[in-house]
Amino acid sequence: MPAGLEVIAGQFTAPGATFQPLTMNAGNTLTVRNAALGSDVRLIQMWAKHNSAGVFRVRSPKLHDVIQGIRIRNPASLAIEMLPWDTFQKLVPQDVLTAEITGSVTGGQFEQGALLIYYKDLPGQAARLTTVQDIQQRGVNIFTVESTITPGAAGGYSGSQAVNANFDGWKANTDYALLGYRVDTRCAVVRWQGVDTGNLGVGGPGEPQIADITANWFAWLCRWQNVALIPVFNSANKFGIFTDIMQDQGAAVVVLTSYFIELAPGTIPVM
Repeated sequence: MPAGLEVIAGQFTAPGATFQPLTMNAGNTLTVRNAALGSDVRLIQMWAKHNSAGVFRVRSPKLHDVIQGIRIRNPASLAIEMLPWDTFQKLVPQDVLTAEITGSVTGGQFEQGALLIYYKDLPGQAARLTTVQDIQQRGVNIFTVESTITPGAAGGYSGSQAVNANFDGWKANTDYALLGYRVDTRCAVVRWQGVDTGNLGVGGPGEPQIADITANWFAWLCRWQNVALIPVFNSANKFGIFTDIMQDQGAAVVVLTSYFIELAPGTIPVM
């Protein structure tokens, strides 16, 4: 089945204590993609980055209720996952989610929120996603890739660069599984994108204080969700595998370390 994994994110400037709708980043939408009705579509994680303490809320008539839905308070600054790891929120294809945020009242400060959505059957995308069991059987060498990402000051995704821009130690025509990552500076979202992800962005929160979690991000999501969620990239595509971040108005540079594992030749299991 053509599976898909996608991080979507947006922001609002200085919402204060009143919920305001996220303006979604370019290429992202709160309309659940057009998978087959009844297929497995999951909101598997959500998080936010606030300049001052606030609330991130996602709701829809298709969720528990349209008034509050999933409403979670977040302390200032920290970009930490908000949902339990061993469950998920079922989503309905083509449903339009409402994502809203509160927080800083200071002009020019961005309050940012993100969702990570999994599609078991997403025609036309066909992301290469594998399992922990597969990488344990085929894993050869840990391979870390450092990227220095310089964002803009307008929020949204920025600072895009090829994954081999800093260092290029990739072996020719070799598959690498992305287990997780670490950042040295906080940002709202870290993202990877390329033909191997079906050109959808995959990612997570850019939080240095949870480096133990982010280093295992995709592997742990895979274990807890019991579906294939570990992105696999082939080195032949390295010039077209891009990393970027979503940063706030401070536009701080982020050094990203991506944790890959080289895979011996084999077939990605179908789940």
